[in-house]
Amino acid sequence: MMSTIALVRHRVADFDAWKKVYDAFTPFQAEHGVHAHQVLRSIENPNDVTVTHTFDSRDAANAFFAMPELKTRMS
Repeated sequence: MMSTIALVRHRVADFDAWKKVYDAFTPFQAEHGVHAHQVLRSIENPNDVTVTHTFDSRDAANAFFAMPELKTRMS
């Protein structure tokens, strides 16, 4: 089965604070099509974060990232 992996890069002010919010968001992700995720940090700048999200399809990924609630939670 093919899947789609979305890569999202964030430059955050405080990784530890950001990670707490991100971790609390995990159930929402699972409810909306994210099957797996990964948080990666830059060695040079630990506040430079790349997140991967795995979906069944590109359409599922597009639908997830278009959700107004996601934008609200990300802010």
